[in-house]
Amino acid sequence: MTDELGWSRVVTLHGRVEQELAKALQRQHGLGLSEYRALAQLAATECGELRIQELADAIGLNQSSVSRLVARLEEAGLTRRDLCADDRRGVYSVITDAGRKRLATAAPVYTEVLTQALDRAAADAELGGAVRAVRAL
Repeated sequence: MTDELGWSRVVTLHGRVEQELAKALQRQHGLGLSEYRALAQLAATECGELRIQELADAIGLNQSSVSRLVARLEEAGLTRRDLCADDRRGVYSVITDAGRKRLATAAPVYTEVLTQALDRAAADAELGGAVRAVRAL
């Protein structure tokens, strides 16, 4: 298999899985996929906070997209902003208790849908190899 063909299959697999995850999270928990990932990244830190740029890097979005995302999470009460004490230009996004609760209820759905989507893709002759490679990580 050429690198280009292999990459194409990975991209196809990614697209299918992302679509299923996004639908389930929105339908069952009112969260977009990026919102879920932002909450997960914040919750995974020791203090439950990241600078906005660190959060952008962690979830693979540009800073302006993450600023809008953080605004939506704040409006929903799932995060709050905090200024950096050392650097007045620095702004942190901090997960709230409500954000942790929403993440805790959404995480099992994320895991279940991810497993099911990968299982379906594994049965596809075109994508089975990509699934095996992902699961080997």
